[in-house]
Amino acid sequence: MEYVLHILTMVCIYAGLAMSLNLTVGFAGQPNVGHAAFFCVGAYTSAILTVGCGASPPLGMACAVLLGSVTGALASAPALRLKGDYLALATFGTGVIIHALAKNWVAMTRGPMGIPGIPSVSFGNVTLSYPSAFCAVAVAYAAVTYTLCHLVVSSPFGLALRAIREDETVAKSTGISSSAHKILVFALSGALAGLAGALFAHHITFIDPSTFTPMDSLVLLLITVFGGMGSLAGSCLAALVLIGFPEILRYLGLPVIVVGPLRQMAYGLLLVMLMLWRPQGLLGKYRWSWCT
Repeated sequence: MEYVLHILTMVCIYAGLAMSLNLTVGFAGQPNVGHAAFFCVGAYTSAILTVGCGASPPLGMACAVLLGSVTGALASAPALRLKGDYLALATFGTGVIIHALAKNWVAMTRGPMGIPGIPSVSFGNVTLSYPSAFCAVAVAYAAVTYTLCHLVVSSPFGLALRAIREDETVAKSTGISSSAHKILVFALSGALAGLAGALFAHHITFIDPSTFTPMDSLVLLLITVFGGMGSLAGSCLAALVLIGFPEILRYLGLPVIVVGPLRQMAYGLLLVMLMLWRPQGLLGKYRWSWCT
């Protein structure tokens, strides 16, 4: 039962990550390929504050949200001048830089040794050390993320994001400040991803740079595209399929050295099939069109 709760917790965390990425990718049309950077910043911020500075987990998570938002706003700088493939490469570079800092800034992050002993989430004298309690927190995070993203995309701000996605020049001609909207949506996306990173750190209780490689950004992008760009429900469904379903491979009796590559092959096959038969994703409203 604990294993099932762990998988459900991870599904909720990745669903929140995918929904936050969908704000920039699906609704604003900005090809963000460095989303794992915000995830990494949130995880390390909360881990360093709680383990190294003795801060409480709620304070660590609050700082993770703040620093994730600031990192997202800074990462939006290329989006103000670049589009399409060039913006995708620039955001991917952001992920590479953050991963390099986590790996080489040993004095702060302990580098490849990682940070062990991260405490579980606690509120006052109540510590959520039981898997069921932490799973409830993860479900609440996913629900709050869905609600917040839904409110954002249903607001005039969300309509402006859609206008920028469809035709930025026309959007500017109607008085929409594309620069301000891009900075804000990247900041919001980074804040939600930072909170996901903090929850991940407190759930696993150990983090190291190998968890936040630039390739993880591609996995998050795969979840978003698989579920459908512009669909929050699709992001949740895709997280359930792509994070939960591969765990079945563990029960096939295959060697551990085979399970990992087999999972990656399954991800690639699913993406190819999706692009051929349903380019807009499972529940998506938009096609993959950045490179066209």
